[in-house]
Amino acid sequence: MKLYSDKALAKILDQEIFHQIGEVADEKGVECYVVGGYVRDIFLERPSNDIDVVVVGSGIEVAEALKKRLGKHAHLSVFRNFGTAQVKYRNTEVEFVGARKESYSHDSRKPVVENGTLEDDQNRRDFTINAMAICLNKSRFGELVDPFNGIADLEDGIIATPLDPEITFSDDPLRMMRCIRFATQLNFQIEEETFEALQRMAERIKIVSGERVEVELNKIMMAQHPSIGFEYLQRAGLLQIILPELAALDIVEKRDGRAHKNNFHHTLEVLENVVRSEEQGARSENSLWLRWGALLHDIGKTKSKRWEPGIGWTFHNHNLIGAKQVSAIFRRLKLPMGAEMKYVQKMVDLHMRPQVIADNEVTDSAVRRLLNDAGDDIDDLMTLCEADITSKNETKKKMFLENFRMVREKLTDLQEKDYKRLLQPVIDGNEIMEMFHLPPSREVGVLKQYLKDAVLDNRVDNEREPLMRLLKEKAAQMGLKTL
Repeated sequence: MKLYSDKALAKILDQEIFHQIGEVADEKGVECYVVGGYVRDIFLERPSNDIDVVVVGSGIEVAEALKKRLGKHAHLSVFRNFGTAQVKYRNTEVEFVGARKESYSHDSRKPVVENGTLEDDQNRRDFTINAMAICLNKSRFGELVDPFNGIADLEDGIIATPLDPEITFSDDPLRMMRCIRFATQLNFQIEEETFEALQRMAERIKIVSGERVEVELNKIMMAQHPSIGFEYLQRAGLLQIILPELAALDIVEKRDGRAHKNNFHHTLEVLENVVRSEEQGARSENSLWLRWGALLHDIGKTKSKRWEPGIGWTFHNHNLIGAKQVSAIFRRLKLPMGAEMKYVQKMVDLHMRPQVIADNEVTDSAVRRLLNDAGDDIDDLMTLCEADITSKNETKKKMFLENFRMVREKLTDLQEKDYKRLLQPVIDGNEIMEMFHLPPSREVGVLKQYLKDAVLDNRVDNEREPLMRLLKEKAAQMGLKTL
């Protein structure tokens, strides 16, 4: 990778806000540097809105003076408990903090913080590529301070820690997740000594809150190639702690000369296929949760796996078993338990249905039922199901895709016919209760489902007269009489 250092530094030099900050720092007689991810990203020519400025002194005082200089167009927020301040100016947000040094206790990732030098502040940074600083004082404006040669690690595509990685990860175990997240987002390699420390310190992740782990997992999930991150998590031993249901799929059992595929590697291939589909235009409003659906679609295979003589390995009902596991996983990882969790459950539960339909004759009845169960998420479900075709047999793969094409055609035809109106019987539960003088009860549910099944199976048009005739016949069989 070639880094355009002069061009990157010119970006700092060309922005008036940095000159203003430097002038305020000079007036206050303090050193001032733009640091961290913003510096990394300008060298990588990646867009970044997170501007962090370290002051060797009081960051709050510099922020207050900058607000005064910029006038009414600037907005100042001060967080004295944390020793930080933020200045919003037009489309720019700058966070100010004083240079710090930190020390940690073994049972907490919250450090004891003291005032420090720039060197102290750079020593506490997580990775060399995040430990670079650019001076904003006039006498040294634009000078790069890079004590750990982070610029070389950027050029080589390496993630490494400034100091001993074991101490770095022990002090703040969340850095292990960040390490893998950066490697995933940037498509970098984790330096060997750093990765070995990840493996040794994996158990330390247990002291990190689920909310913080969730944030990093979701950033890995939304990377261009999320499988990189999950491979690293598995190899480091972190996945077994964070998401053991997924880690458990990384096994191949063999009996009587017959082996099943590695469902962990298959899952990551499906995840990559979903991402590729999005890049090719199959974008979803539920992109993050569709990716979670891909990641969890086969987690039920561990519990459902059976060896059946004469047949081989089977995974009967793994979709149902997996769907039941989703809520526990979401609760443990502090993922949202509302519509997002139910959406993922639906993807896991239904991911086999289009394939079952495609394997047999693609009937109107089967497609109607699929559309009824998937509802507005049908396109996402079809994207997942097509991504689930990972066979290396091109003939078999082509056959599956052709069958899915036929399913999609029937789905499109139904959708164009206003499927919600077609699939919901015109006689509802309230009318049934009134007609047979019933309270809300099992009988009402049975009658509603009977009418719905008749519509879904296309045994009767969704019209009042034929449905009423069916309803009365069924009610009579159940011993119910109209008023």
